[in-house]
Amino acid sequence: MPEPENSALYIHIPFCEHKCIYCDFYSIITFENESEFINSLKKEIEFYSLIYSDKMKFSSIFFGGGTPSILKAYQIQDIINFLYKKFSFCENPEITLETNPGSVEKNKLVELKNSGVNRLSIGIQSFDEEDLKFLTRIHDKNTAIKTVNEAREIGFENINVDLIFNLPNQTKEKWKKNLEIACSLPITHISTYSLILERGTILNKLVLDGKVKIQDDDYDADLYQFTIDYLANNNFHQYEVSNFSKPGFECIHNLSYWHHKNYLGFGPSAHSFYKNRRWWNFSSLKKYICEIELNGNAKMSEEFLSEEELQSEYIMLALRSNGLILQELTEKFGTDWFNSVSTNINYYVEAGYLSESEGVIKMTKSGYAVCDEILKNLL
Repeated sequence: MPEPENSALYIHIPFCEHKCIYCDFYSIITFENESEFINSLKKEIEFYSLIYSDKMKFSSIFFGGGTPSILKAYQIQDIINFLYKKFSFCENPEITLETNPGSVEKNKLVELKNSGVNRLSIGIQSFDEEDLKFLTRIHDKNTAIKTVNEAREIGFENINVDLIFNLPNQTKEKWKKNLEIACSLPITHISTYSLILERGTILNKLVLDGKVKIQDDDYDADLYQFTIDYLANNNFHQYEVSNFSKPGFECIHNLSYWHHKNYLGFGPSAHSFYKNRRWWNFSSLKKYICEIELNGNAKMSEEFLSEEELQSEYIMLALRSNGLILQELTEKFGTDWFNSVSTNINYYVEAGYLSESEGVIKMTKSGYAVCDEILKNLL
């Protein structure tokens, strides 16, 4: 029997204290179905373990949401232990838990660390009080700084912070101050995202109604280029369009996605991918619980990718992250694509947007800034 492939495992915790105006992830601000949710989650894990336990070996668990740290530490530990019983894991898997400043006190952080969590992703978004109010975040600057410092004090060595740039009225000086504060903290990873209007969000309606004005694409690109340069000068290397880490602290979980590995997702709205099949769950907690009770799973829909679609995804994800390894590409899909676009690739290399070295094609700093355009032309 072949060795199980290294894979990633995602758990979606839908509960949240407050729905921010820009967020389009599935979340709810009521908690009455918490215990039913955890019971259903275990049933879903059990269902898929019977199918995939001998086919997949996991190097990471990622608790996303929502705000996963709303659950009690013993509940997180219970889920982790149940996963260990049902699936195979690599030695010392990365276990990430998303949290928000103000939603965890120091004692809770200690409990979470003891539960098995070894990586924190803290949704700070901004250290500017004005911006935090605009984003309707429930924390302030000092709470954000305190949360990071306390996490480090109690022993978390792998800490990410999320930040958003190109907010309305956000000057370059304001954004620079955000980066300065982040780089002064004991963190190992920074995820920076340009503010995106997502359909159905409060922010999108405010913009459509003319109550909020979003800054233009040129300004967005300028802030992004500034971010890349600033973080590079502070020992954070870019290994994906939006992600920067200290050496050796790249997110193992996200690398699985970007390297086109298989992954399983559990919980409402979670997505899964295995070989050429992708499927996703219902985005309603009540519907999720009901479907699990009836069928053991909560699959809403699925799709099967063609060889061409798989190749395009593989290339896109590799170029968005830490590079396309040509030998791997050839082994998986042959040489037709590369032969057909080699002239374009040479153009981008000569223009300084791509680099090619030792059989790996990568985006340069300039390339990341126009990544979508390059991918469109190559694919």
